Amino acid sequence: MTSTRPELQPGLPRLDSLAEVAELAQILAPVYVRFSEGPETDRATVSRDHESGCLMPGLSVNPMTPEQWWTRPVEHWVARQLRQYAHLMVRDRFPWLLTGEVSARGPDCEPLLVEITPLAFLTPAVVDEAKALYQEVFDPGADGT
Repeated sequence: MTSTRPELQPGLPRLDSLAEVAELAQILAPVYVRFSEGPETDRATVSRDHESGCLMPGLSVNPMTPEQWWTRPVEHWVARQLRQYAHLMVRDRFPWLLTGEVSARGPDCEPLLVEITPLAFLTPAVVDEAKALYQEVFDPGADGT
């Protein structure tokens, strides 16, 4: 079995900072992040809702391009999105950026993409930077109650 770790997948750039991710998210909007074994593995599949077992019509992703109502720096949005889903980095899974067409929404209201175009891989340094910024500028655990 061939590993799909980003350092073994040539052709896509590796982003090393939140600033690089934020810039790409603005230039190529909309941009999404996916935590998986990579574009080559995902090209032949769709996501599955793990609670119901249902196949979904596309790949489950999270937006890296901020919504129009977001008034903070783009880096804050990127940090929050990466931090919220960093638990998905297990074994051979890693974050990578992509764009595509939204075909539907998943059970957590996440976009499901088809006709994807891989854009870049994110190094672990980006996720570490996201964690540090998230803890600095957000109120982790605040739930509005």
